[in-house]
Amino acid sequence: MTRTLAHGGNVHAAARRLGVGTGHILDLSASINPLGMPRSVQTALRRDLTAATHYPDPDMVELTAALAKYHGLPSETLLCGNGSTELIYLIARALRPAAALIPAPTFTEYERAIKASRTSEAGSEKHGIFYFHLKEKTGFRIDPDEFIESMAKMVSTLSLRHSRRSAMPVAFLCNPNNPTGVVTPREDVLRIAHAAKKFCCYLVVDEAFIDFCQEHSGIDAVVSNPYLIVLRSMTKFYALAGIRLGYGAFPAPVARLIQAVREPWTVSTIAQIAGLSALQDTSYRARTLRLIAREKRFLEHSFKRLQIPVVPSGTNFYLLKMRNAAALADALSQKGILVRSCANFRGLASGHVRIAVRSHRENIRFLEELNACRA
Repeated sequence: MTRTLAHGGNVHAAARRLGVGTGHILDLSASINPLGMPRSVQTALRRDLTAATHYPDPDMVELTAALAKYHGLPSETLLCGNGSTELIYLIARALRPAAALIPAPTFTEYERAIKASRTSEAGSEKHGIFYFHLKEKTGFRIDPDEFIESMAKMVSTLSLRHSRRSAMPVAFLCNPNNPTGVVTPREDVLRIAHAAKKFCCYLVVDEAFIDFCQEHSGIDAVVSNPYLIVLRSMTKFYALAGIRLGYGAFPAPVARLIQAVREPWTVSTIAQIAGLSALQDTSYRARTLRLIAREKRFLEHSFKRLQIPVVPSGTNFYLLKMRNAAALADALSQKGILVRSCANFRGLASGHVRIAVRSHRENIRFLEELNACRA
């Protein structure tokens, strides 16, 4: 039985359907580094594989210390997870917020996590979810003043009985946003975070793709803001999607709440080894940024030549608007090329797809097949 996912990246199902190996599938539906897993990580895994004989370190002491040094943060503010998605669900489960503000379109797991944290009898209108609708005509950008106003409006609607920490509201901000690729400048994020502190509203900033535009990260601000939570992923930039590793910087009280509700051993020994090695590989980081910058220039020039509208992106994927997007995605899949249909994103029309930036050879293959399908 094939599980239906609300995401891209299911190369296994595509390979089974076409009767080929996964190596024959060009996956542009998942925005993973085209360089693949760093060689340094592969070497470390081969060297230390026997460590997987034992249970993983449940406190992830060595990896947490390395992350603390990398970001200049206290170790007690950092928690690792089975990808940053696990941490999203843990936040919802631990805080059980009275209300949530979620941009639209954005990563679908925020809404799913909030709904999963509610009791089963609650209807969709009773989940206390407020949506901040991004406008295509303004490039899907987040206006900080409008976001703050929406946050204030959400907080003002809450009953006075919801004064407990566990019932405080939460706002989500994906930066760069998925699926649009639009970056909210660091100064705007910090303005929103300052307002969240004033409103006693938790702000969760999901920086899963921030490695591609590091200068806009707000992770360092967590130490001075008890209502700011910043999540990071190592699966995209370091191509560790199959290993699953993410982490977050949390106010100490929130970190304790999450530790109290999480399952043990969700971050495997293999993931901890991979994370430690990846953090030290500065050469891989530099090569990645050069490759992505070069291929983005090539793709943007090609989209312009093909007259395909594209949202300017600060990261390693693009949101494209095309007529017959669903039919094009299906035609490409028959050729072993996967793109991310955006039909299930709240706030997006059916004519959008998201594609990852891949290697030059892979990008050329995609463009040639796309052009053929549009002919």
